[in-house]
Amino acid sequence: MTINCKGQLIDLSNPKVMGILNLTPNSFFDGGKYKNETEIIAQVQKMLSEGATFIDIGAYSSKPNAEFVSTEEEMARIVPIVDLLVQRFPNILISIDTFRSQVAEACIQKGAALINDISAGKLDDAMLGVVARYNLPYIMMHMRGTPQTMSTLTQYEDVVKEVLLYFSERIAVARSLGINDLIVDPGFGFAKTLEQNYEVLQKMELFQQLKLPVLVGISRKSMIYKTLNNNASESLNGTTTLNTISLLKGANILRVHDVKEAVECITLFNKMNS
Repeated sequence: MTINCKGQLIDLSNPKVMGILNLTPNSFFDGGKYKNETEIIAQVQKMLSEGATFIDIGAYSSKPNAEFVSTEEEMARIVPIVDLLVQRFPNILISIDTFRSQVAEACIQKGAALINDISAGKLDDAMLGVVARYNLPYIMMHMRGTPQTMSTLTQYEDVVKEVLLYFSERIAVARSLGINDLIVDPGFGFAKTLEQNYEVLQKMELFQQLKLPVLVGISRKSMIYKTLNNNASESLNGTTTLNTISLLKGANILRVHDVKEAVECITLFNKMNS
């Protein structure tokens, strides 16, 4: 289970960590935290030294009811930072968290290695074509609607079955365009109620039938802190617990704010299976 990132083969049968770098002033956990180049470089250096394989950069908060950000604003936030980080860390594998093909293409041209699309190509018809043209690994997430509308779109007869059907359709479209390396993300917190999030987690081994790597992005999300009656800043222990469960159920990539703890999860998981 390998993916090709800029000529580098990454084996995902051994789980990997993707560290999150939010360039948004309004992200639910670390919004506005990294305001200048020095702080950004220091945070990326920290995540890489703690063992992150990928750094996922986003400049559009996709939390429920997040305010709309224009393409121009998203580009202005993200493209210079990709350029900065590729120059500072020549071997860095940057994932771009965007649903816009224009943003994706501009970042790819600056050296990004993967595209992480919350909409699986459904919010921008040109996205899959761009990914295919540059032959990058593509992370497709399950969501309904947009970040502004998704919290109202939680009616499912069978949430897991419908998410799997969604992926089989999106995978077929991506394959028809020649995209080789696909990764699926069940989309915890996106167009799902608290109960539905836990049902997806409970049945996550069913995603193995897609025969693709699975990314889990559960870090400090409301499904943790609403259950524990705390808040995002107090949700590291809960995140570690659910990341461990995710590994046991077949997760290949953990997308997290806290790299060190996620790497420790994987180390202990690997020890158990060695």
